[in-house]
Amino acid sequence: MADRVHIIGASGRSGTALSRSLLADHVSFVPVVRNPAKWHCTGVAAAARLADLTDTARMRHALRDATCIVSCAHARHTAAVLAAAPAGARFVFLGSTRKYTRWPDAHGNGVLAGEAAFLASTRSGVMLHPTMIYGAQGEDNVQRLAVLLRRLPIVPLPGGGKALVQPIHQDDVTRAIRAALDRAWHGPNSLVIAGPMPLPYADFVRAVALASGRRRPRIVALPAAGLMTMAGILRYIPMPGVDPAEIRRLLEDKSFDVRPMIETLGFTPISLQEGLARTFTRRS
Repeated sequence: MADRVHIIGASGRSGTALSRSLLADHVSFVPVVRNPAKWHCTGVAAAARLADLTDTARMRHALRDATCIVSCAHARHTAAVLAAAPAGARFVFLGSTRKYTRWPDAHGNGVLAGEAAFLASTRSGVMLHPTMIYGAQGEDNVQRLAVLLRRLPIVPLPGGGKALVQPIHQDDVTRAIRAALDRAWHGPNSLVIAGPMPLPYADFVRAVALASGRRRPRIVALPAAGLMTMAGILRYIPMPGVDPAEIRRLLEDKSFDVRPMIETLGFTPISLQEGLARTFTRRS
């Protein structure tokens, strides 16, 4: 990787993980952040450039010498990044497999809009679409679930948690970004990145319980509508909440073929067991 990397959204979870990885390997990078205080809290020893994606002139100045840009900001900002970047720059964007949901929302629609803007451009690079990311410092997927498992005597799941999930560890998201940076892309591309294999959400819950030192949870099947109503009530209780929309999404399979990822980026993602071991070892 010869080029210096400009990282938009460097103070976010994936941006911080990438920054630490590049710093450890002595790869030159430029953090581009909106909030200097948040960047300072990451503890990464690198001077950041301040810019906001809603301010094209400021962002253009921050990217003035960029040849290789990673955007860890929400994919809805893709068009703004393309407009602010130098003509010859190449890109790695982070999207999301939320774009495949049967229940469109602002997040998924923003990913679709960003991907459409990128694919309609003549710029070279890739938009990586990760599944649920876990294992980052402060993430609220696995770690929030572990807190809930500590407090709930039973785990009610829509349909008993039979729908499939395929989470990807933050380390593999970072590996995917770095592998994408090393690849010579021709024109705009799109690629799903995911864990090695799907599993029922109920098994995912059991794996989190085991890895976090909890007893095997008792899982009960309840109708999604009832759980969504309960979620609306539980938000008033001082404990990690669950959004009703999250419950509805537990009814759809999130299963993806990782062969294109492996063949294109050149690595196999770690198992859920290994990822959870890393997650709870780091937390402790």
